[in-house]
Amino acid sequence: MQKLLVRSRNTADLLNAEKEHILHFSLQGALPEGHTLALNTTFGALSYMACEDNRARLMMQEQFTSTEMSVLLPLLDMFPYYCPYEVMYASFYNGKVSDKVVERCRRRLLEAQEEGIWDQEMRPVRGALSRARLKLRPFGIDISSILSTGYILMVGDMRSPVVGG
Repeated sequence: MQKLLVRSRNTADLLNAEKEHILHFSLQGALPEGHTLALNTTFGALSYMACEDNRARLMMQEQFTSTEMSVLLPLLDMFPYYCPYEVMYASFYNGKVSDKVVERCRRRLLEAQEEGIWDQEMRPVRGALSRARLKLRPFGIDISSILSTGYILMVGDMRSPVVGG
């Protein structure tokens, strides 16, 4: 005999909940008009979408792990500005970033620098950035390091992204 599963939320509620987990980034004019990046934070899927002839078209998509998402999200949020080390570190180790968390991470990184273990402290973050960088390349996006400051997204020519990369 089959069991019947009754959902407590209707379809509209499910669609609204799903919308909350999809973030859209126009990258402040770095993308052609009508193009956007959509990041599904639940599944870690970054989609490059183009609206042509009043129809949405998926240009490319890449899956990111939760670790890679922890370094990608602050870069997307802060674009076109750089993301300071302490914000990246806070996002990597804490997920949600608040001023209090960033201040605590800033102090931790300063201590690590004084102790001579800054590279060791940032190694896991750099590893995640490296993996995210490889996945962003087909989109025409790179992650660049700014000496003694942080990281920044560099956007190349998005008019012809590499499909299937």
